[in-house]
Amino acid sequence: MTKTILEVGALVKNAQEWISGPAYLVFDGQQIEEIGEGTYKKPLLGARKIVRPHSLAIPGLINTHGHAAMTLLRGAGDDMPLMHWLNQRIFPLEEQLTERAIYIGTLLACYEMLKSGTTTFTDMYMMMHHAAEAVANSGMRAMLSWGTVGFTDENRKRGIENTRSLAKAWHNAENGRLQISVGPHAPYTCPADYLRELAKLAEELQLPMQIHLSESQTEVEQALQTWGKTPIAQVRDCGLFSVPVLAAHCVHLTDEDISILAENSVCVAHNPQSNLKLASGIAPLPKMLDAGITVGLGTDGAASNNNLDMFEEMRLAATLHKGISYEATTIPAATAFAMATEYGARCLFQENKLGILEVGRAADITLLNLDSPHLTPIYDLISNLVYACGADDVTDVFVAGEHVLADGKPTRFDIESVLHEARQIASNLSRK
Repeated sequence: MTKTILEVGALVKNAQEWISGPAYLVFDGQQIEEIGEGTYKKPLLGARKIVRPHSLAIPGLINTHGHAAMTLLRGAGDDMPLMHWLNQRIFPLEEQLTERAIYIGTLLACYEMLKSGTTTFTDMYMMMHHAAEAVANSGMRAMLSWGTVGFTDENRKRGIENTRSLAKAWHNAENGRLQISVGPHAPYTCPADYLRELAKLAEELQLPMQIHLSESQTEVEQALQTWGKTPIAQVRDCGLFSVPVLAAHCVHLTDEDISILAENSVCVAHNPQSNLKLASGIAPLPKMLDAGITVGLGTDGAASNNNLDMFEEMRLAATLHKGISYEATTIPAATAFAMATEYGARCLFQENKLGILEVGRAADITLLNLDSPHLTPIYDLISNLVYACGADDVTDVFVAGEHVLADGKPTRFDIESVLHEARQIASNLSRK
């Protein structure tokens, strides 16, 4: 790849450090080689130079929980309680999804995420070879799981086979842009012996794990009735925490649950908007952070949010917890921004590679329009990013040094054909 010099009007390295005036980044291949203030003064020597004096460069945002192809189910089952939403609306629609639908739905999600400044995401869904192909073609990064359940012996066998196949084909593919993880759906869909089997699989394949935990009050109450313990204690006792784990939601936690998560270095994906929309509750985010738990931000799938805009999640995470605590200093803007960037990198177990703009890390960069009213005036860049900015401010995105979104348009695929096919798939689903 040709060396690139990117000159911008301002630059945010991380939640605590930024350059408020002109700055530049130099990247060659996938990594950042140099960051400096002002304009680039050295000879170009064949490098390409991109000059964006009206742009703000920030680290690419990291979405730590989602189900990408559920873009095809956006709005199909709104204003329903979680279990009714799943059983009566979502599961029947998902049974109609084809491999092509998964590919198109995932590519549509990639476009939506790129348009809102996200460079990396997690995904747990089905027919994941086709999701992986979409991610590869989009230019994005992702940590993918084939969602597994253990209702029957056939379910269990197929889940393990699918995970092995996905890991063999896609783990570390595309120069490391694709990572694979083991994906038990939840303890209420995976019996204890199956969870133990999946934990051994993760150890064998040296993969991390994603799982939904303690998302609703009903889930916790049923766990206490069935096992005499919370979902957190149940999966701990099944050996899941012997491998790196990213737990989605964690809304209804006891103090003991929080201690278990902290003691086992479990990372948590906080999904405030999805949790509110499904009336699941509000996760104890300040308690988790105070306990030293790494918490990232996620949108969840587009069927339960209904968009994939990480700027909305940042703003909601910061304001929601102030409101319920009656304390304006709860979850400051810098913390919310860190959750969407460097904490997200830790949640994907890539803390030395992603989440911060610095020499040696991946050239995953999002550009925002400095002339936007949302960035005018600037007293504090991080405050503006969290409390004012939105997806419409994003203009360009680089992933691994590649310009994958240019002036709001994806450079690797034809978005018009994707939109057309997505509408056709949804139309066919609605007729059945």
